[in-house]
Amino acid sequence: MAHATRITRPRLATVTPAADYCLNISFVDGSGGIVNMKDFVFSLPGLAPLRDPVAFSGVVLGEYGWEAEWPQLDIQIGADTLFADMLDQRSETPADRFTVWRIRNNLSLSAASRELGVTVRTLSAYGSGARPIPRTVQLACIGWEEELRRKTA
Repeated sequence: MAHATRITRPRLATVTPAADYCLNISFVDGSGGIVNMKDFVFSLPGLAPLRDPVAFSGVVLGEYGWEAEWPQLDIQIGADTLFADMLDQRSETPADRFTVWRIRNNLSLSAASRELGVTVRTLSAYGSGARPIPRTVQLACIGWEEELRRKTA
């Protein structure tokens, strides 16, 4: 898989339902793929109405491409969330997973640098795969997310 390095906000070009609670998505930059939503639909209470396959198939592209939405159910999922989920589901390397972590947490290279105490240049090398990501940094990412989750709970 090519390493995703962009951190700009993605915008959807198309979204269509696919079999077994999947969405076929494409972005205005030409990237895209399939996002499997089944685990989310069956584990997140806010998405429970989408468990009905007919309701799930009612997905449409939101205004300006910033989200996929089910207007009849007042449910929206942001393009950035779908992009991160797509990458996460295809992640094959620690560099891919690191990029997904930054996107999921809306962290630029400089913000991630401040949070992890590592230089921007080093983080860039981690995200491109030019340098291996030390286990301590991988664990720091997990801990950072857990700390954030506890603060917002």
